[in-house]
Amino acid sequence: MSIVALAGACLPLGACSFEQSALHPAGRDAEALSGLTWFMFAGAVVVWAIIMGVVVYAVLGRRRPSSERFADYFVLVGGVAFPTVGLAILLVYGLSLLPNWRSDEPPDLRVEVKAEQYWWRLSYQLPDGTSLETANQLHLPKDATVEFVLSSTDVIHSFWIPALGGKMDAIPGRRNVLRLTPTKTGTYRGVCAEFCGPSHSFMAFAVVVEEAEAFAAWLSAQRQPARAGNAAFVAAGCGACHTVRGVTEAGSVGPDLTHFGSRRSIGADRLANSRDNLLAWLRDPAHSKPGVGMPGYAFLPDADLAEIADYLLELK
Repeated sequence: MSIVALAGACLPLGACSFEQSALHPAGRDAEALSGLTWFMFAGAVVVWAIIMGVVVYAVLGRRRPSSERFADYFVLVGGVAFPTVGLAILLVYGLSLLPNWRSDEPPDLRVEVKAEQYWWRLSYQLPDGTSLETANQLHLPKDATVEFVLSSTDVIHSFWIPALGGKMDAIPGRRNVLRLTPTKTGTYRGVCAEFCGPSHSFMAFAVVVEEAEAFAAWLSAQRQPARAGNAAFVAAGCGACHTVRGVTEAGSVGPDLTHFGSRRSIGADRLANSRDNLLAWLRDPAHSKPGVGMPGYAFLPDADLAEIADYLLELK
């Protein structure tokens, strides 16, 4: 019976994912934070064990009067010396993990991140002085120092990739800088960690950490314009808000869709990038994401919606 109960208690763990776990670090900063977490947990266990030992002694120990000197020592050691030394050790260890804000070393890669309700505009700053814009899906090279320049167009958001490191706010009118170094390849999940409106919990993004060669190949592919346009896409006015390089480049309100088909999700990781989900999104995006700024296109004929969806999914 106990084995069955244990198995039942472990069933919820089957749904756990390491994509958004700070306890399964995949970055240099996350490893340091994880170490601090376990260090503090070990300290808490020691404190708990001492307190329980005192409680057990008080309840089960020999009941005899204690001297005044013993009481003084007990208060000084247990109430003054131990907390002071313990907290000092935790403070010194925590301060040692702070990044070197005065470092003048240039990063290996710089990405400008602009948070908007409720998605992420990403701009890779390339060595030749140009930039490459995409949205809602980060690709990062393994073991490279990446500098994120954070800002916001509307309210305060917070940029956080738990598996790679700590969080930092994106504030309107201000540029904050966060440096992270991914150390393990894989796909992780980033989120907005500051309440920003009704779809705050749906403002996420995928983070793909890959080897340097794979990242360079992805970057080269992303720099290419779209192969061809689409009459239904243009006729519906999608280009007024969205850029598809080589087809329509006037839109800057919404995400760049040049290589939309290569992304794993729709609506900042709200839905998997499939044909059915894309059709539902085009008809009524607010149904999946309350407060989203994109209008619905349910008034278009089904044939036009299907043509637009198929076109977007072909933009690899």
